[in-house]
Amino acid sequence: MDNKDVFQRFDLHQRIQHIGMFSSFFVLTITGLPIKFEQNSVSVWIVALFGGFDNLFTVHLVGGAVMLLAFVYHLFYLGLYPLLTKKTSWAILPKGKDFVDVVQDVLYLIGLRKDPPKFDRYTYKEKFDYWAVFWGMAIMGGSGLMMWFPEIFTQYMPRWVIDSARYAHTDEAILAISAIFIWHFFNSHFSPRFFPMNHVWYKGTMSREEMEEDHPLELERLESGK
Repeated sequence: MDNKDVFQRFDLHQRIQHIGMFSSFFVLTITGLPIKFEQNSVSVWIVALFGGFDNLFTVHLVGGAVMLLAFVYHLFYLGLYPLLTKKTSWAILPKGKDFVDVVQDVLYLIGLRKDPPKFDRYTYKEKFDYWAVFWGMAIMGGSGLMMWFPEIFTQYMPRWVIDSARYAHTDEAILAISAIFIWHFFNSHFSPRFFPMNHVWYKGTMSREEMEEDHPLELERLESGK
């Protein structure tokens, strides 16, 4: 394929951050659900597979640490990338067009609009996925650290806050698991456009055909040199 027909979507740093995030998410899902539903027969089997609860819980903590490190890596990336490259992009921020795109997309999907909306660098679905991680890290990461180091946090807040963290942690986990395995996986991998998998997560590039289909406004801007 000619280089002119290949477009950089994610650089190496972004791909490493994503891999760290989703690999730790899988580990946390596999080890976290048996903790929440400890009486379930499948949970008992998974705990036994890890050689006991202590081993499973240790793996869960390691997974949590990796996810937090991936998140911190991303925050440093956001701060340092503009300084090192002299490039700043605000494309991931929600805009009024995103709300228009939602309406137009729904009308297209139910057959009341002939063409789907034209998306720029990020669709409203991708922005939702991205910003949901910040919400999830604040709730799950914060509550997880409270439960991991209660002796530190109880010096600055009442005990009931620490106790409440368990409910916040597990309920947000169920929400995140549902969102990832239903919303994100379909939109990014299992839809007819990408099934069985979208390769951009490890290649970091998209073809011209994919750009024309998914990000036509960005393609127009890149080719016009703006």
